[in-house]
Amino acid sequence: MQKNSFSEFFIRFWGVRGSIPTPGKETVRYGGNTPCVEMQVAGRRLIFDGGTGLRVLGKELLGQMPVEAYMFFTHSHWDHIQGFPFFVPAFIPGNRFHIYGAITPNGSTIKERLSDQMHHPNFPVPLQAMRSDLKFNDLNPGEVLNLDGIRIETGRLNHPNEAMGYRVSWENHAAVYCTDTEHYPDRLDENILHLARNADVLIYDATYTEEEYNNPKSPKIGWGHSTWQEAVKLAKAAGVKKLVIFHHDPSHDDDFLDNIEAQVEAALPNSLLAREGMILPLMGAKPKQ
Repeated sequence: MQKNSFSEFFIRFWGVRGSIPTPGKETVRYGGNTPCVEMQVAGRRLIFDGGTGLRVLGKELLGQMPVEAYMFFTHSHWDHIQGFPFFVPAFIPGNRFHIYGAITPNGSTIKERLSDQMHHPNFPVPLQAMRSDLKFNDLNPGEVLNLDGIRIETGRLNHPNEAMGYRVSWENHAAVYCTDTEHYPDRLDENILHLARNADVLIYDATYTEEEYNNPKSPKIGWGHSTWQEAVKLAKAAGVKKLVIFHHDPSHDDDFLDNIEAQVEAALPNSLLAREGMILPLMGAKPKQ
């Protein structure tokens, strides 16, 4: 792994948008790629989700080969896996990827779901064309992994067809990745509270504002996503040090998100919105945007 100057535990955001990529002049500050978050921890590279941001990360990794990484998928809705067929390092022999994901309620594995999107007529190149060493692993919500002292906890999220959240802990520091998830109307989500307890960073799905979520003309209730207002409640209850708002709605342009960030920071100081390319160290340094 390439040495870095910020810390031995940092987060880099390669894709922060939800649902569909949104290129264009109105999204240049926050970015338009769909979810992909990299964590480098004690010499290990962890990658969360494989949206279109994964393609950009792959280009970066071409200068660091051979590459070994651990890939964790929250679920397999298209915006979280659509970058995987374009992840160039996976096609190159000598690289190794450990791939983790939950089995869906209908019994399909993460390997099956990643392979399915590359079948004809959806895609011209099958999964078998990837010549790197791909090791697929099935996870159950609540399962705990240990990677040479890095503890990775999992928990079920409230999302159609289910999703999985992750907590990464190392040397008394912790980062939590919880997207896609919908809050409950009458209580805070106990699974997220457990994952996020006293975390340094909580990355949370806040696709909507409260007004959008409850809009009587086009409500978003039951769509599987949450709001920044609920994110603040969860972060306060869990004792989170820094809240990062994530999975931006494709209709929210940069000016809209600037306004949201100001409201979030006023409600919970030391909070911010995820930006594509942002580097967030957990051990002392300031964020790089």
